[in-house]
Amino acid sequence: MNSRLKVRSNEVTQTRNYRWRSLLVFGLVALAASGLVARAVELQLVEHGFLAKQGDDRSMRVVKIAAHRGAITDRYGEPLAVSTPVDSVWVNPQELNDNIEQLPRLAKALKQDQQLLARHISSNLDREFLFLVRHMPPEQAVHIKALGIPGVYLQREYRRYFPAGEVAGHVVGFTSMDDQGQEGLELGYDQLLNGEDGAKRVIQDLFGHQVENVESIRAPRPGRDLVSSIDLRIQYLAYRELKSAMQEYRARAGSVVVVDVETGEVLAMVNQPSYNPNDREQFKPGLYRNRAATDIFEPGSSVKPFIIAAALGSGQYNAESVVDTSPGFMQVGNRVEEDEKNFGVIDLATILAKSSNVGMAKVALSLKPEQIWKTLTDLGLGQVTGNGYPGEAAGMLSNYSHWRPIGIATLSHGYGLSVTPLQLAHAYATIGAYGMKRPISFERTSGLVPGEQVIDKKIARTLIQFMEHVVEKGGTATRASLIGYRVSGKTGTAEKLIAGGYSTEKYMAVFAGLVPASHPRLATVVVIDEPNGEAGGVHQGGTVAAPVFASVMSGALRLMDIAPDDLQNVPAATLVQANGIP
Repeated sequence: MNSRLKVRSNEVTQTRNYRWRSLLVFGLVALAASGLVARAVELQLVEHGFLAKQGDDRSMRVVKIAAHRGAITDRYGEPLAVSTPVDSVWVNPQELNDNIEQLPRLAKALKQDQQLLARHISSNLDREFLFLVRHMPPEQAVHIKALGIPGVYLQREYRRYFPAGEVAGHVVGFTSMDDQGQEGLELGYDQLLNGEDGAKRVIQDLFGHQVENVESIRAPRPGRDLVSSIDLRIQYLAYRELKSAMQEYRARAGSVVVVDVETGEVLAMVNQPSYNPNDREQFKPGLYRNRAATDIFEPGSSVKPFIIAAALGSGQYNAESVVDTSPGFMQVGNRVEEDEKNFGVIDLATILAKSSNVGMAKVALSLKPEQIWKTLTDLGLGQVTGNGYPGEAAGMLSNYSHWRPIGIATLSHGYGLSVTPLQLAHAYATIGAYGMKRPISFERTSGLVPGEQVIDKKIARTLIQFMEHVVEKGGTATRASLIGYRVSGKTGTAEKLIAGGYSTEKYMAVFAGLVPASHPRLATVVVIDEPNGEAGGVHQGGTVAAPVFASVMSGALRLMDIAPDDLQNVPAATLVQANGIP
């Protein structure tokens, strides 16, 4: 009996323990469920905004929409620089690494070393985007895409193309791989050409692929086109003739600048050696430097007309004034100025025609230094032309307060100051515009451009007439003459400054001129650096540079349909041929 009661009691106790354990487990389950529900409510209602933002941050991106860079054309719409669509190959290193067995196919298609490519990818596994090839030709890009290798993608970009190649390379310049201007007009007008990139919000997957376009944030604003002042026809003429002269005289370098007298527009600007902006392997400072705007040189006798302008402006001289250059030399300090022979008593026009150093020194020393300095600065020497062309040099012209007699004498025939070819062309264009100084421009303009009168019109006209004698028989630049056109100009042959003084073997050959002389339309400067190198021989501006001027101007005048102003001196046979008479 007692044992039966004892068993019964144990059963009751076990039942009670079971119920408590069941209640405890149920309570714990209920509590856990309540916690999960509470957390779910918190996530859905309380922290929903925060979590949604975190999710978007991990899957939503703002990507750039590239703006199309504006084109550069010559004044008649011929393209000088255009942007063409190309494809760039990029990879997701993480995704490509998971398909590493495809690497040999990719390396072969890209014509790259497999080991170098593998090292490049494996060292960037923490990135989602890695360029392999930029600006690939379309036909090659199609082949890469057809491989279907996971993790390898194409991105549409724009590459700059320069149709004129090295003919306009220096003036146009080039862009970086990201289509940003680096030199020339591309750099100077980069803000205008570049436009403004757009932006859009997209959803990306785990591998960075764009799954969906969410919204457009900002539409891209294409860059504006630049209609430059360059006349590609004249640019080609200048390029061809300069290159030919460089080869003939084995010169170190050279430049030609052609300026429209009535507008100040640069119609042509070429240099040698040149480069092709389509070939990035040629992007070396020694090749792409625009010497016409950046390199300074002592211009020699090509500045003599400016000294004559100062003399006429001083009131001490007029068109009939004469100077005694006997006995053909003169002592100034410890320097002797001399001519090739004794010209005796000659007028100002003859001083220019014969390029008399003695005559020029006597004229300059008779003037007040500030009168010479003012004339030179008014013509733009010692300062940039103000066109904004990148890298343009200002040249050198010291203040007259530092001048001494020997310095004035040497300055009168082009030593002790320096200019760029562009500056010199600007100064001659000012004389050709009858003393009206117009700003230099690389943008096409319309109509006559206003300017500042810096030289009296009568003096400028007299100076142009004087310079005609330089090109006529007996002058130093007969090879600059043109059939049917009157030409005004001045030669310059300057010894180059070297360590210890001036070289007697290295020269700068210069010719600067205006056509037609009766009413100038074009001002042109030709500079040949070290013709014949150190071999001596022909190096004079009238022999080396003047023929280049004549060849370029002969074609330019016809292209611009500028009427001849000297038909009375044209041989009869030439007139018959021009009229088509057999």
